[in-house]
Amino acid sequence: MTDRELQRRFEADAKPESVNDLHDELDRFWSALDDVPFEDQMAFTTAVIEAASNVVEHGVPLDRDGVRLGVELNATSSRLQARILEINAAAHPDPLTPATGDPADLESGRGLFLINALVTTVTVERQGNTNIWVLSKESVPRQ
Repeated sequence: MTDRELQRRFEADAKPESVNDLHDELDRFWSALDDVPFEDQMAFTTAVIEAASNVVEHGVPLDRDGVRLGVELNATSSRLQARILEINAAAHPDPLTPATGDPADLESGRGLFLINALVTTVTVERQGNTNIWVLSKESVPRQ
């Protein structure tokens, strides 16, 4: 996939079944990226699914319309990026600070530890009524 960029977009109501649909979309996404190492695909997929699951589980809607989950995938042979959109959701007070303590002992907050361990960078920004989680992972293409 030298110098080629692949993009996909997914959007659905933030419900548990949407995470399964996103997983199917990621499978289709990877089928078009034959030079991304399997280990990078799995790490990135796990981080994206964890972030999307957090939107479904913890997103607080601003109104009756509920929270929507959006995912924008972008990949080149050396960089994987996902923008996880928490649409129509309340802002997080300090979204990148996981709970303190040993991750094995925590009831919540383990997802942030996991996401940070699997990708190169994680950022969160607020635009309008949307929280945007940007996950990036550097990858070395398969030869």
